[in-house]
Amino acid sequence: MCISLKSLFSRHKGIGVQFSDEPTGNLDTRTSLEVMQLLKMTTTEFGQTLVMITHNPELAQIADRMLHIEDGKITE
Repeated sequence: MCISLKSLFSRHKGIGVQFSDEPTGNLDTRTSLEVMQLLKMTTTEFGQTLVMITHNPELAQIADRMLHIEDGKITE
């Protein structure tokens, strides 16, 4: 699947969206935490939204809001 990322990002007065699919999938625990802290910091500093897909429940707990997908349907 190929997605044109330019159309997915909103850039108006510095506000935007970060899309991250398994950002820590191949990292050790310490580096995973560092990456998540950086992502969280940038969303706060730049007033951005982070849309993150993960199978890691511990990383998901960092989120302000979680949505689950089960059998192709979004659940909360």
